Amino acid sequence: MSSTTAERGGPVFDRPRLLHLLQEYGVYAALVLLLVIAVSLDTTFLSSGNARVQLFQLAPTLLVALGMALVIGTEGIDLSVGAVIALSAAVVPLYLGYGLGVAIPLALALGAVSGLVAGAMVAFAGVQPIVATLSLMIGVRGLAELVNGSSAKPIMDPNLLALGENSLLGVPLMAWIALLAAVLVGLVVRRTTFGRQLVAIGDNRQAGRLSGLPVRRVLVTVYVVSGVLSALAGILIVGHGAEADPANQGLSMELSAITAVVVGGTPLSGGKVRVAGTVAGALFMQLISAVLNQHNVPPSYTQLVEAAIICFAVYASRERGTR
Repeated sequence: MSSTTAERGGPVFDRPRLLHLLQEYGVYAALVLLLVIAVSLDTTFLSSGNARVQLFQLAPTLLVALGMALVIGTEGIDLSVGAVIALSAAVVPLYLGYGLGVAIPLALALGAVSGLVAGAMVAFAGVQPIVATLSLMIGVRGLAELVNGSSAKPIMDPNLLALGENSLLGVPLMAWIALLAAVLVGLVVRRTTFGRQLVAIGDNRQAGRLSGLPVRRVLVTVYVVSGVLSALAGILIVGHGAEADPANQGLSMELSAITAVVVGGTPLSGGKVRVAGTVAGALFMQLISAVLNQHNVPPSYTQLVEAAIICFAVYASRERGTR
């Protein structure tokens, strides 16, 4: 609010404060508004059946977005998450004969290795995150197709299918897993030394290095966590879809995850991680897509709407960061 405006008795418009409120609470207000609109257009939108469908679709995206939020919090980016999903989907069916106790840890370990490579390239080799993870995005997906072939393979293991289809208290197990991951990530960011170090490094990496923070260790760790969460998302996708299709599973997931993080209020410039906002952002984008699809809006228009939302979220974040 300018003093001149106040002295003249004109309307009070505090632009920086408005942008601050939009970044902090805008996604929650938009989510409530979207639900009101959706219910007014279709009273069955909040039915238990539709809610289950939305949660099934939301869970993998949310898992990936949580890892992405940590990476973006360090002023990085991880474009390899979709490829890690594909690699996880490719490996799991190959080792299901040994039981889930072997197949799942192996898939998670491969996700961790992918994150370790990305983190090492960024932290030790000084490669820009977008370049490091872009190379992995291409290479890891190629590896996934080499491992499992380019055609989809059916999954018959009842335990894995149960993980992707069963519910607890009416809520899909996938959603419970994603919620647990969100709680754990939130506690790490807000209650641990590692979380404070992550935010400090994202805010000013050079200052963090000079103050003795373990910059390299933190950078490697966030990429490893992102890889593990992406691999977990791949496992759930395979269980829910009852097939392993590394040529198609995880495609554009990196864009969905980045969108959820940015819409949730985490700035691309780093130095801040909004876990609750990421959850709300992922849910908001999922419901936007669902509402438009249910009312037969062409996919091209859906993409335009999502693009406009992303641009607005980035603008608000940038303006807030330059105050």
